[in-house]
This record gives sequence, C-alpha cells and structure tokens, in this order.
Amino acid sequence: MKKSTVSPITVLFVVAAILISYYSDVSSAESNSDPTPAPWPHQFHSILFVNFTGSLSLIDLWYDWTNGRNFNIIQDQLGELLYDLEWNNGTVFRYTLDDDKKKCSSALIDVGILRPNWLDGATYLGQQFIDGFHCSVWQKVDFIWYYEDIVTKRPVHWVFYTGRSIHVMTFEVGAVLEDAKWQAPVYCFDKKQVHDHPASDNDILEIGSKGILREFI
Repeated sequence: MKKSTVSPITVLFVVAAILISYYSDVSSAESNSDPTPAPWPHQFHSILFVNFTGSLSLIDLWYDWTNGRNFNIIQDQLGELLYDLEWNNGTVFRYTLDDDKKKCSSALIDVGILRPNWLDGATYLGQQFIDGFHCSVWQKVDFIWYYEDIVTKRPVHWVFYTGRSIHVMTFEVGAVLEDAKWQAPVYCFDKKQVHDHPASDNDILEIGSKGILREFI
C-alpha cells in the first residue's frame, strides 16, 4: 500500500484547533484598549502563497463554516495538484484527480475545522508593516502570528511556529464553492485504495511539531 500524508496546512490548522481548545479558558492579558482580530466570515475564498524554508506552494482555500467544511486545493511548485477536503465531523480526504495516477487517503481526527472566532484570546503585539500593508499583529498560544490590515480588517499574513509563512493574496467574503465540487471522488471510498487511520490528539500534536503527518498511512 502506498504511503501518503495529510497536508502540512491541514495539520497546522488541526493543531491550532487543539491548542485553542486547551487554552479557551485562559484569560487574556490584553488591556481593554487593545484591538481584537476580526472573526472570520462564515464563508470566504482566498488564494494563499505559502513559503516553508524555500518550498513554495499556492493554496486555493474555500472556508465554509455554514456547511461545516473547508477545502484546500494545493499546488506545490512543479508538483501535482492535491485536494485536501475537511469536514467538521473530523473527516479528512486528500486526493488527486489525475486520470493516470488517482490517489486518495482519508483520516478521522478528533477536531473539526477552525471556528470563525478561533482567534479569541489572542495576545495583541502591536502594529507592523508587512507585504505593503499596515497591520495589527496578534499571537495565539505560541502557535501562530496573525497579521490583519488595520483599515479593512482582512487577514494579510500568517506565520506558524514551524516557520511556515502564508501570504493572503485574495480574500473574497461570501464566496461559496458549488456543492458538487465538495464531493470526494468515488475511489476515495474503495477500501482497496484507501486506508482509514484514526489520529489521536497526541499523534497530531507530535506530528504537527514536525510540520507533516508522517505516520498517516
């Protein structure tokens, strides 16, 4: 059976959800005058440019909290196009649509997609110019540094504790991908091709610290 991995982006957001749940009851040290990050809209579409120690990729992100789903369509530099589909019940599918080499892997993890208010309780660090924008900056549980445009309140830049840097190229509030596109291909449900692996919180935290889910399949 071929080895496969859950995308690093999926792992990072899974770890974020776990850490946020652990620290949800911790009071913030911010003063009342400190700005707070805008909640994510319940539905949006973004193009993300990702740099991880020189490894480049583009992500076509569709966030749909209303319907409990999140879709990352990932193009690594000179690599194949990967589809990373996540549901709020913890189900994750990762597959290709290449007719010559169809691949699919699946996982059941213990947390769903990020909530729109997942940045609640983030520590305000001040202001900084980045990517040509004047941004407010927050840090969330030593996991992510989040940059938001002061004027529009749109996300501009994210830096994860692993060093992965994400530049938000577009941010379309209210954009929704048609329902038919959310259906994983039929071969994702062929048990001869797919191996389901339930991952525990500890597995994800350990693997997330390495930046990739090496254990999966």
